[in-house]
Amino acid sequence: MKFNIFFFTALVLTAIYPISPGKAEKSQHTQQLLSTKQCPNCELTGVGLVLANLQGANLQGANLSGANLSRANLSGADLSGANLAGTSLFGANLTGANLTGANFAGTDLRSAYLTGANLTGVDLKNSFLLGVIGMPSSVGEAEDFYRLGIAEAKAGHYKDAVKYYNQAITLKSDLAAAYFARSMALADLGNLDAALSDAEKAREIFVSKSSSEGEELSQYLIDIIELRLNPPKPEKPNQIVHAIGSLLPSLLQLAF
Repeated sequence: MKFNIFFFTALVLTAIYPISPGKAEKSQHTQQLLSTKQCPNCELTGVGLVLANLQGANLQGANLSGANLSRANLSGADLSGANLAGTSLFGANLTGANLTGANFAGTDLRSAYLTGANLTGVDLKNSFLLGVIGMPSSVGEAEDFYRLGIAEAKAGHYKDAVKYYNQAITLKSDLAAAYFARSMALADLGNLDAALSDAEKAREIFVSKSSSEGEELSQYLIDIIELRLNPPKPEKPNQIVHAIGSLLPSLLQLAF
């Protein structure tokens, strides 16, 4: 019989370095999840499930810490009580998913879809949320959505920024900085009339709160927008655009 050195080597390595119970369990659970979509309380730390079709999967209480679920389809999945700390859900579809009580510390949710997801008892303050689609207003306070808007604006995503500012204002109608920031985003989108209205509203609220800094910056923004509406010279608009951009660093100080 011909000696098979590769088979012999595999046997020796298995004897010297046996598969740890933890790794074996993780591998078994991964196969279980992919074949049945039923894996409650499974150990799936650090697994790679990029683009996996897990629609309607039962992952209740599962440990997915550090796993890579980028662009996975988790629509309608049950992830209640799951550990998603440090998990990548970049671009994942979580539409209608049950995320009640899940751990989202350091979770990458950038560009993920959360429309209709149940986020009861979830804290997203330490998650990465740039570009999230369908974020329900129930998961945060007005200031949280204001900060998300600022992040989107810094990335040049002005339409998304406006959506977050809208949510902030819905939750707190006298958050002057949200009107101020929305004014800037609208101006960048070319909607100068609405931008002027928001800037004037921001100034009004700042005056009522005796914020001289806010009042002064709001008046400056009003003057800039009015110049854009009626530019005196052809070369001025570019300078005015830069002037609006220079106000961005002041926004967080204005709110809190």
